[in-house]
Order: sequence, then structure tokens, then C-alpha cells
Amino acid sequence: MPVTVDANLGGSAEAISASELAEIGLRYEVDGAIATITLDRPDKRNAQTFATWSALARIGEHIPDQVRIVVVKGEGPSFSAGIDLRMFTPEGVPGQGSFVSAASLEETTFERRIADAQRGFLWLRRPDIVSIAAVHGHAIGAGFQLALACDLRVVADDVKFCMKEPALGLVPDLTGTKPLVELVGLPRAIELCLTARVVGAEEAVRLGLAELAVPAGELAQAVQDLAGALLATDRGAATATKRLLQGALGRSLEEQAIAERREQIVRIRTLFASG
Repeated sequence: MPVTVDANLGGSAEAISASELAEIGLRYEVDGAIATITLDRPDKRNAQTFATWSALARIGEHIPDQVRIVVVKGEGPSFSAGIDLRMFTPEGVPGQGSFVSAASLEETTFERRIADAQRGFLWLRRPDIVSIAAVHGHAIGAGFQLALACDLRVVADDVKFCMKEPALGLVPDLTGTKPLVELVGLPRAIELCLTARVVGAEEAVRLGLAELAVPAGELAQAVQDLAGALLATDRGAATATKRLLQGALGRSLEEQAIAERREQIVRIRTLFASG
């Protein structure tokens, strides 16, 4: 039976089950401080649907407290080839509708539906976790944006990033435009989006779209090594530092200095104040 997704893509008070995830095409595993989310529709090159985004949001709502690292990866030859092309047809994805049916929604409902989809990406920036995209093969459109939603990107040498939405008459709306501009600058972001050209591993590292490129066979180990290095840092200090870094671009130097002072006071009191 196909998974039926509410038109609002609303969250749930309950964690999503492994069987539900399997129907949608996702796997989710927690091993101590590391959670791994795997896009698992290899026959569709891990194309994404409304259900994908709803499930990602529900995973984010129920991440266990002990998790510090979230790894996002894809099964099969690609990380994610982007939006499931059935969403462009009148029939759409069974149980989920299509862009055709969405186009008739009332304005507020339509905006809420997109906002709920974005929730599946926004939580990956939480300061108490570090998210790592392990990217190989195609990372197109929604796949590129999912990688951009993560704090860090480790890529295989066969990676192919492409922001395809404008070429399809759409805009990137899964929270990818801000990190793209922050990483590569406005002129390059315009060029990448409006030409929809492919960026390979070497250029991705050069532009700042990836922190590290490795041979495809070494991707899993490289991500594991990075996760281990990140876990070696005190959690409280890591969370406070990430929070500082995330706010830095939006603050003046004086405002950032104030933020640093406030975070440091908390850290020193936590570490050294007597009970």
C-alpha cells in the first residue's frame, strides 16, 4: 500500500517507523552519538518526493539526545538525482499528489506546504549536532540542496553537483540558496543556478562546496574519520562554537564580540564554578 502523505506534510508526535521509512525510501540508524540517514531508492537514483521531505522532518523531531553527528548519504550509484519526475505529471506520486494538484491550493495552504517541506532540511543546522553529507554520484537539485543543508560535505571523486530547478522553471526552495551564496559568493551562485551546469569534485572543493574529496571507495572511511575527530571535542564547547559561527555573518564585529563573551561566561562557569 502506498504511503499517504497529508497535504500539509505535518509533523507527528510519534517517531516514524522503520517500515514507514522503507516505503518512502529512507533508512535511519542510530549508533551511539552518530545517526545515519540513507536515501534508499537506488533504482530511482534516490529521487525525492513530498514524503521524503516529511519523513526527514519527522526524523529531525525525534533525534535522540545522545546524537551529536548526523550523516546523510545515498544508496546505490547516486546521492540523489533530485525531485521525482512523477511530481511533474498530472498523475503525480501515488498518495502524494503532484505539482499540478499543488498549483490549485489556496495561497496560505500552498506556502505552508512548502514550509513544511523545508523543515526536513532546516533541522540539519541545529547547533547541538554537526551534519555531514557523504555525497557520491549525482547530487542534483533537491539532492544538491540536501547536501547544502548539512554543515559539512565530503564528496567522492565521481560527484556531480547541479542546481537544476531554474532549468525546470522552478526556483531552489529547499533552503539551498542561502548556503550556496555564503559558500561560493553571489556571482558564482547566480552562474551555477542559471546555467544549471555540473560541478565535479575538484571544483567543488575549490569553490568551498565540499571540505574534502576522496576516491569513491574511501568515502565511508573519510566520513567516519571526520565524525571521530568531531566527537573528540567537548559537546558543550562544540555547540556553543557552532552557534557563534552560525551567527557571525549576521553580526557586526562588536556584536560578535559580545556574543563570544556571553558564550564563554557560560562555558567557564560550567567547567570551573564550584557546586
